[in-house]
Amino acid sequence: MDKTTYQAELLQNRLVKRCRHLRRWAVRTGIEAYRIYDRDIPEIPLVLDLYGYAGGNAVSGALYKRPYEKDEQTESLWLGAMRGAISKALEIAEDRIFLKMRQKQKGNSQYSRMDSSHFQKNIKEGGLIFKVNLSDYLDTGLFLDSRKKRNLIRSQAAGKRVLNLFSYTCTLSVCAAAGNAAAVDSVDISNTYLEWGLENFRLNNINSVLNDEKDFWRQQHDNNLNDLSHNKLIRADALQFIGRAAAKSYVWDLIILDPPSFSNSKKMNDDLDIRRDYRELIDQCLAILSPQGNLWFSTNARGFKFETDEFSDYQIQKIDLTDEDFIGKKIPQCWIISA
Repeated sequence: MDKTTYQAELLQNRLVKRCRHLRRWAVRTGIEAYRIYDRDIPEIPLVLDLYGYAGGNAVSGALYKRPYEKDEQTESLWLGAMRGAISKALEIAEDRIFLKMRQKQKGNSQYSRMDSSHFQKNIKEGGLIFKVNLSDYLDTGLFLDSRKKRNLIRSQAAGKRVLNLFSYTCTLSVCAAAGNAAAVDSVDISNTYLEWGLENFRLNNINSVLNDEKDFWRQQHDNNLNDLSHNKLIRADALQFIGRAAAKSYVWDLIILDPPSFSNSKKMNDDLDIRRDYRELIDQCLAILSPQGNLWFSTNARGFKFETDEFSDYQIQKIDLTDEDFIGKKIPQCWIISA
């Protein structure tokens, strides 16, 4: 038996065992998307997520960049063998298994289109529905390792004005709105992801409107923020938006700050490196946080260390977001900061 065939059998056996346990848990908890493999076997450096049930199961995954190079043909044959193993283990057709290359991200590369197959599904989680795209981007639109954060935000949002910065596809915003938030403002610079977020609101029958930043501020000039009940998706540079909000003395009760580790998008006026800039970014968010409010700060930046002593005037609580399918795996770090 050659090495590739042997590894394919290892992967198949691992997936059968892993899914036997996770499927029971997913059915019990009402989850239709979960991680089934993340480099469990070192020589098989894949990450695999299962997306069910309506319309049949499918898999989105990626091959982590190896510490050594394989020629393109050899790598393609290896991936084909692994795809076959996944298909057998999960009883899923190979054309419903989408594998990409995951490597160190630069700028907004993780959000760049990689394909145009448009393989989309609607996924249920905790009674809510989210649209995912398994084929076109490295990330599918739903961060599975943030599932517990979505649940917590939903449970704590009632009656609060919520600001979701770097909102991506607005899944956290939908959860806040579903938790009876007074109003949810979602800020992102990408029209693509804001329109995706708008669809996530619509899938859950929650009213929302898409604005550019000028329209948003003009509407605020005509209304008292305390009286607003609409959920607004705002196309804006989040870094600039925070500064303008502070200048206008606007505040929110719950602010979600989950920035990219690094971004030098041409649409942004400044680049962002969270390891370098997190102190300033948190300070700016605290300036627009209501006195009884909470700032939820998260990052998955490698090697990130939060120097909490620099915020000694605030209460800081680190939250463990590990769910059943991520036990023993690296997930984003999350802190709640309050006065």
